[in-house]
Amino acid sequence: MSLARSLFGTTRTRAYVGATTVRATFSNRTPLSFRILQAQQTRYLTEHARSAIDNAIKSSSVVLFMKGTPEFPQCGFSRATIQILGLQGVDPEKFSAFNVLEDNELRQGIKEYSNWPTIPQLYVNGEFIGGCDILIAMHQSGELAELLEKANVLVPEPVENAETK
Repeated sequence: MSLARSLFGTTRTRAYVGATTVRATFSNRTPLSFRILQAQQTRYLTEHARSAIDNAIKSSSVVLFMKGTPEFPQCGFSRATIQILGLQGVDPEKFSAFNVLEDNELRQGIKEYSNWPTIPQLYVNGEFIGGCDILIAMHQSGELAELLEKANVLVPEPVENAETK
């Protein structure tokens, strides 16, 4: 614990490394705007989890953190995301999905990693794209098709042979 003097009284802060709780306590003379900082924050993402998420995101060109599996989604948003990726024609060879229900550290950690509060979460070529709501909007506007095509993650079009014509 560290103690510091401020212009408005004594400020106490407490911080730990790893999965932490951070608290700030201010005296009665502290202005209201500073008292808002008294809320507690809980940090879920450990270095081990961050490293595992980094490796997962690098494992494939298209990575989805979801509830359940592509074959058996455990929530409607994960199901909708899988359906959108299927409609777009994402190549299964370039796709990986991770079931956050199997690991609570992953489930909480991915939210902190991306600074996005909901699951599913889609990454394309290591870049966070968004959740189900973002994917639906991008799908409807055509932005998702452009993104996936530029990322070269779609099933290749069959090449017609001149001899088969």
